[in-house]
Amino acid sequence: MQNSTTRSSSYLYQISIIGLLFFIFGFVTWLNGTLIPFLKLACELDTLQALFVTFAFYISYFFLAIPSSKILHLTGFKNGMAWGLLVMAVGCLIFIPAAQARAFPLFLLGLFVQGMGLALLQTASNPYISIIGPIESAAQRISIMGICNKVAGILSPLILSSIVLKNATAIETQINAATDAVVKSDLLNQLAGRVVAPYMVMAIVLAVLALMIRRSSLPEIDTDTASGDEAQTRLAAERTGVWQFPHLVMGAIAIFVYVGAEVMAGDVIGIYGKSLGFSLDQTKYFTTFTLAAMLLGYVLNILLIPKYIVQQNFLKYSAILGAVLAVMTYFTTGSTAVSCIALLGLANAVMWPAIFPLAINGLGRFTQVGSAWLVMGIAGGAIIPQIYGLLEKSIGYQTAFPVLMLPCYLYILYYAMRGYRAR
Repeated sequence: MQNSTTRSSSYLYQISIIGLLFFIFGFVTWLNGTLIPFLKLACELDTLQALFVTFAFYISYFFLAIPSSKILHLTGFKNGMAWGLLVMAVGCLIFIPAAQARAFPLFLLGLFVQGMGLALLQTASNPYISIIGPIESAAQRISIMGICNKVAGILSPLILSSIVLKNATAIETQINAATDAVVKSDLLNQLAGRVVAPYMVMAIVLAVLALMIRRSSLPEIDTDTASGDEAQTRLAAERTGVWQFPHLVMGAIAIFVYVGAEVMAGDVIGIYGKSLGFSLDQTKYFTTFTLAAMLLGYVLNILLIPKYIVQQNFLKYSAILGAVLAVMTYFTTGSTAVSCIALLGLANAVMWPAIFPLAINGLGRFTQVGSAWLVMGIAGGAIIPQIYGLLEKSIGYQTAFPVLMLPCYLYILYYAMRGYRAR
């Protein structure tokens, strides 16, 4: 009985630590929404220049996921997480000279370095939470992590905007009204300086967390034996590269189309609603509806997997739901069409939690590089919306949506039924 209690306490401790890391992911990632208008004002940027904030942040995932896997091979998962936090802390510190010089390129460098740290953290923590317990309940654990991530995503822009964008309209009026170059420069420097304190605090917190992770009792996982059954482990030992794992390759494609579908449901819903005739005052809340549906999905994942339904079946039914909702957007209008898109958040909620563990299952010594491949699939969120923009011009917004989204969900359905079994 004591051994069982001890194991339960240790498992809860491990879940709590990784949950904290996922909270950090969400907190740092969702700060970009506040940084864009802040830097646009403080550095006197146009819209196109300001959007380099997101480009500098997310492009690091694509370039650094594979190097991250090599780093994890040398350091192990726990030390890799600690190093990821330290790299993020360095990125935050770069904001200090960037603010003092009011130099936009330095801000972009800081964001890129933060993305580097997050790429390492994501490549380490996602497989870690997948294989730290039974693979059958991995989607449940990742769903708990998703809730931590989304709660942080709600809090972070509220906190940062209350500091750096306080009285922003009045400040913008003063800056635009300033006729003396010295006065205007002084106002801009004061505004830029607002970012120093919060990012210094973040750097300290991240460094302390890195030390805590380094000294924690988180167990190091042997991926040669922990990420699949005995037959799969023997099979992995005989292979020479990740290309020899079809379920991983197809899983990376599934992540690519899923992230694209998620961005479409969360970000394009406002554009879609505007095309339907809704006002901007209404459409600015539509993303919140998608996020609320996604949080509901995470709760269902936790309650249902694996006690009532296995994760691959839940993934299958969610893909069917997504396909049906995507088609319904073509045959409906107004609030009904918008509701269909928002409910895609519910369909999408299980996809990362289910696809990730299914894709890395049985990789053995290739778990780190396999995880890196999946993290690179996040690039789907940049590419698929661009395809929608091109389709919208040629066939219309209401036709373009299901034409693009339906193949995404059908592919995920295939992966849930057959693709994940390919060995």
